[in-house]
Amino acid sequence: MTTETQVWPAPEYVAAPHEPRALPRDGARPTVTVRTRVMAAVVAMAALGMAVAGSTAFLLQRERVDVLVDDTLSRSVDEFRTLAAVGVDPGTGTGYASVRALLYAALQGTVPEQHEGMFAVLDGELGLVAPPGVTMRLEDAPEVVAAAIAAQDDETVLIRSVATADGSFRYVAVPVSVTGEESTGVLVYGFDRTAEHSELVRTYRTFALVGLGALAVLGVVGWLVAGRLLAPLRLLRDTARRITDSDLSERIAVRGDDDVSELGRTVNSMLDRLEDAFGSQRRLLDDAGHELRTPLTIVRGHLELMDPTDPDDVRGTQELVLDELDRMHRLVDDLVVLATVDRPDFVQPAPTDIGRLTDDVLDKARTLGSRRWLVDGRAEVTVEVDAQRLTQAWLQLAANAVKFSPEGSTVRIGSAVRHHHLELAVHDEGCGVAQEDAERVFDRFARGSVGRGVEGSGLGLPIVRAIARAHGGWARLDTTTTAGARFVIGLPLTAAYDGQTEADL
Repeated sequence: MTTETQVWPAPEYVAAPHEPRALPRDGARPTVTVRTRVMAAVVAMAALGMAVAGSTAFLLQRERVDVLVDDTLSRSVDEFRTLAAVGVDPGTGTGYASVRALLYAALQGTVPEQHEGMFAVLDGELGLVAPPGVTMRLEDAPEVVAAAIAAQDDETVLIRSVATADGSFRYVAVPVSVTGEESTGVLVYGFDRTAEHSELVRTYRTFALVGLGALAVLGVVGWLVAGRLLAPLRLLRDTARRITDSDLSERIAVRGDDDVSELGRTVNSMLDRLEDAFGSQRRLLDDAGHELRTPLTIVRGHLELMDPTDPDDVRGTQELVLDELDRMHRLVDDLVVLATVDRPDFVQPAPTDIGRLTDDVLDKARTLGSRRWLVDGRAEVTVEVDAQRLTQAWLQLAANAVKFSPEGSTVRIGSAVRHHHLELAVHDEGCGVAQEDAERVFDRFARGSVGRGVEGSGLGLPIVRAIARAHGGWARLDTTTTAGARFVIGLPLTAAYDGQTEADL
C-alpha cells in the first residue's frame, strides 16, 4: 500500500458584512455634533480593529484545527500500515490472512478522537463499523460511505473532504488487500469537521460578545470624556447665542488647562476686547452727539434771535456762527482721526532724525502763541517713526501748553533717550493738572477740573495717546513736576515695541 502526498484545502476567508451606521441627529438640524462624530469614529475604529483581529485569529485557528485533523488521519494511516506489515492475528499467531480479520483488528485497536469515526468496506459494501463506544458514527453519513466504496480501486491514499446535509467531513480511505485472497476492502478514518469547528465558533462567539461589551463600555466612557473635553465648545456655542449687539457681558466658564480650555480663554479675551471697543464706540457717539448738539443749539438760538434789519446784530451773529462751525469742523476732524487709529496704515514708520524733528516742531510751535519757546534737550538718534503723526501729537501738546499758560511764559519742547525709550516732552508754566485728573484728561471729551480743558473738543490728548500707542509707546502726564504741566510721549527705540511699560521708566 502506498500513500500519495496529502493535499490540504485552502481555507475560505469570508468578509463579514458591515451594516451602515446611522448617526443621530440633533432635532431637525442636518448636522451632527462634534462629540457624536468623535465617538462614532472612535467606536468604529475600535470595532474595525476587533473585527480584523478576531477574524484573522479565527481563520488561523480554523486552519490550525484542519492541520491537526489531517495529522491525526495521517497517523492513523501510518499505524494501520504498521499493523498490516508486522501485526499478528491473535487467532492464528501469524500474520493476518484475511482482509476482514485485518480490518477488524484495525477498528478494534484504534482509540478515536472526540469527533473521529471509522468504518470498513468489504467487497463494495459496508462491512464493519466502529465499536459501540465511539460516539461519532461515520457510517451514518451516506456520502462518506459512497466515497469509500468508490475508493477501493484507488492506487493512492488521499485525505479528502465531503459535504453532507449534516455538515462537512474530513476523511481518508485506505484500500486494503491480502495476498492470496480475492476479497478487497477499504478502511476509512474520518472527522466531523463541522463539529471540530463548532468548538472554535463557540469560543469566538464569546469573544464577539465580550468585544461588544467592551465597545459599549468604550462608547459610554468615551462619550463622558468627550463631553467633558468639549464642554467649553458647548459653552462657547451657548454664549455666542446669548450675545447680542447690545449685550456683550456673557463669558465662558473655563476650567482646566487643555487646548479646548485655552480656546475658551481666548474667546473670553476677544469678548473683552469687543466689549471695550463697542463700549468705547457708544461713548464716543454719545459724547460726539452731545458736543455737536451744543454748537448747533447756540447757532440756532442766535439765528432765531437775530434782527435781520440790524447790520451790527447780523454781523455779530455771523461771526458767532462761523466760530461755532469752525469748532464743529475741528471736532469732526478729530473724530475722523480717532476713528482711523486701528487701521494698519494709521502710522507709516520711516527712519527719522529726532534731533532735526525736534527743531522742526519748535519752529512750527512758535506760531501757536506768544510764548518763550525753548529746546529742553535734543535726542541725536534716528528712529523708525511716522514723522507726520509725531509732529501732529507734539504740536497738540504745544497747543495745549499755549492754551493753559499765561502769555509770555516759557514753554519747553525737548527730546531725550531714557531707559531704552525715546521721550518727547512739552513743559509749560500754566495752571497744571490735578493729580486725580492725570489719567482722566486722556479720555475722550474729558476736561480737567483745575482750569485745563475749559475750551476745546476734549479730543486732543486722546489723539496724542492714540498716536503714541500706534507706535508701540505711551503718553502720560509727568506727575513729578510741581510747576505747570509736563506731558511726555514715550516710544521704543526699535520698530517693534520691546514690552516696557510706563512703570518701567
